[in-house]
Amino acid sequence: MKSTVEQLSPTRVRINVEVPFTELEPDFDRAFAQLARQVRLPGFRPGKAPRKLLEARIGRGAVLEQVVNDALPSRYSQAVTTSEVKPLGQPDIEITKLEDGEELVFTAEVDIRPEVTIPDLAALKIEVDPIEVTDEDVDTELQNLRARFGTLTGVDRPIENGDFVSIDLSASVDGKEVPDAKTEGLSHEVGSGQLIEGLDDALVGLKEGETKVFTTKLAAGEYAGQEAQVTVTVKSVKERQLPEPDDEFAQLASEFDTIDELKASLREQVERVKRIQQAEQIRDKAIETLLDQIDIPLPEKVVQAQIDDTVHNAIHSLDHDEDAFAKALEAQGSSREEFDKDNKQNSERAVKTQLVMDAIADHLDIQVGQNDLTERLVLMSRQYGLEPQQLLQYLQENNQLPVMFADVRRGLAVAAVVHGATVVDTNGNVIDTTEFFGPPASTDPEEVAAQIAAQVAHIEQATAAVEETADADAEQADDEPSDDTK
Repeated sequence: MKSTVEQLSPTRVRINVEVPFTELEPDFDRAFAQLARQVRLPGFRPGKAPRKLLEARIGRGAVLEQVVNDALPSRYSQAVTTSEVKPLGQPDIEITKLEDGEELVFTAEVDIRPEVTIPDLAALKIEVDPIEVTDEDVDTELQNLRARFGTLTGVDRPIENGDFVSIDLSASVDGKEVPDAKTEGLSHEVGSGQLIEGLDDALVGLKEGETKVFTTKLAAGEYAGQEAQVTVTVKSVKERQLPEPDDEFAQLASEFDTIDELKASLREQVERVKRIQQAEQIRDKAIETLLDQIDIPLPEKVVQAQIDDTVHNAIHSLDHDEDAFAKALEAQGSSREEFDKDNKQNSERAVKTQLVMDAIADHLDIQVGQNDLTERLVLMSRQYGLEPQQLLQYLQENNQLPVMFADVRRGLAVAAVVHGATVVDTNGNVIDTTEFFGPPASTDPEEVAAQIAAQVAHIEQATAAVEETADADAEQADDEPSDDTK
């Protein structure tokens, strides 16, 4: 087999491949063996029919077509390996010559990774926000904790921000009732802004049993983006009474005996969260700093595929109804033009990030071990609420394991960038990143990769733990506290 490469652009090539028919003989053998098992000829057992009889029954053209279709993928892969190009995505293959018994000639156009010049990683400087835990931060956490142990008591007064109400809602557009907007006995915290725009302003000042009509734009459903007249009726009004922040409360809400011990623990908790947030900022700034220093052409088809995928996901829940999508964007104060502009910019940035991280991983010879993949699999299984084996089966069936492998390797590359950079906060203090990105103790590529993998897993697991805690707090906040029946 002979192959040559034409450079069509910095990000696209055409591979010309010539395959003499003598090299296709094994492919013909496999094709006839498969046909012999499928085609029944009188007087011959399955799989034993001679090639000439099979060819006479099926036709030389059909056999040749199957051989060529089966041979193209392997010959393309062989040409890619020989030429040492780094393809991105699927190729566009065209058969330019097919002479039975002589030669198969085809071309394959495919996007490739552009050349990336890696800057001096040791010269990179990453600047992030300092970690500052204030008394206000601690008071906010204490207030949230008190709210979780608060009780609701009915009041006979106008509604104020912070009250909990039970309401009936209905809406109409141009005098026509909106069925999806009608509900009864809905619990709501006034001032939270969690329901429709304008509701909290309408509720403040009302008393139990009173009704008010206000105008707002609907955010979802058949009438998304249209103005509606909303009627709200107050069924009950309750205020939340918080426990006193004293030693008794500390013993009720925690394992500590005094409120001072509880506050000290909350301060440590806030600092731990901020350290994780700072580590995430270091990671993001490392990528941002690199992208600012590297200018590379982007493969158009890869970027377009990213754009199309984002659009597909955005309108999938709307049954791919473009009009409904436009109305939903309008309700959010945006437009399709703004969405497409942002989508293009984000897609270009995402593709550039992947290309740069892949180039750095190659430059540093970063290897991904079995432990790295296992740790990522366990983390993903927790996020999706699946057993690791179930997730693994899904990834295998949908050919997503290579995607996960590439993502893990890029994460290791980001960690390696942090190792080589100088990291400071905006006050000029050098930040010790060893807690999450501990510097490798060896210069051996395999050992370095293994250490980085452990550090990346550490930050991801810590982040996941914080997110779980935040989710739990959010669920607690959404739940209406129990009435005080004592």
